[in-house]
Amino acid sequence: MNDSLDFKVNINNFNGSLEVLLDLAKSQKVDLETISITKLADQFLEFIKNTENVNLELASEYLLMATWLTYLKSKLLLPESEEEEFKALEVAEKLKIQLKKLELIRLLSDQMLKRKRLGKDIFFRGMKGNIKSIYSSKYSLTLYEILKTYSTIVMTKDFQTMNIPKLPVLTTEEGIKRIKNLFGNLKDWKSIYEIVPKVFYSSNNLKKTGLSGIFSGSLELAKEGNISIKQNKLFDDVFIKEKNE
Repeated sequence: MNDSLDFKVNINNFNGSLEVLLDLAKSQKVDLETISITKLADQFLEFIKNTENVNLELASEYLLMATWLTYLKSKLLLPESEEEEFKALEVAEKLKIQLKKLELIRLLSDQMLKRKRLGKDIFFRGMKGNIKSIYSSKYSLTLYEILKTYSTIVMTKDFQTMNIPKLPVLTTEEGIKRIKNLFGNLKDWKSIYEIVPKVFYSSNNLKKTGLSGIFSGSLELAKEGNISIKQNKLFDDVFIKEKNE
C-alpha cells in the first residue's frame, strides 16, 4: 500500500494506521474509552476530501474498520446483559471464516470453468434411437437350491475323482467271448490250457487268471447247454467241446 493512500490516525493515545488501531483495540491493548470516535470520523472525512482519486475499495475498508471501532466502544460503554449472545470478537472471527470460504468458492469455480465442458470440448455418442434389448435375464431360486449348489461346489473342491486302472485279468465275460470265437473248431475235446490267450499263458503272473477266466466261462456255457465239459480224474486237465445240435 502506498504511503499517500494510507490513512493515518492521530488521536490522543494513538498515532498510526487505522488497521493497527483496530487490532490493538480488539486485543484490548488500547483503552477504547480514551479514543475519540468524533476525531476519528473528522480525520477520515478530511482524508477523503484531500484525496484527488479516491479508491472506493480502500475507502470502504477504512470505513469498515472505523465502524468496528465505533461498535467496540459502544459495547464497552453500554452495559451488557447476561442473555446477550452477540459478541464482537466472535462475530469478527465468523466474518473472517466466511470470507475465507467465499474466496475458496471463487477459486474452485474458476478452476471448474477452466475445465473442458460437455457439448463444447467433450461430445458423447448420440442416442440409441429407442432400441430396446429383447434379452432380460431373470433367475429365480429357492434357498434349498442355492445351498445345494454351494455344497456341490465345495465338495468338488474337496474331493477328487479317482481313476482306478484296469487290472490285467481275464474276466468271465472275456472267457465266454474267447470260447464262442472258437465255435466250429471245438468239434473234438480240447484242453482249456490250449484256449487260454497266449498273452496270459506265456506269463507266470497272468497264467492263473487266464485259466480261471476260461474255466468260469466254460461253466457258464455248459450251464446254458452250448458246450460239454469233462475231467477224467481228480486234478486232471479239463476238456471242453462244442455240443452237436
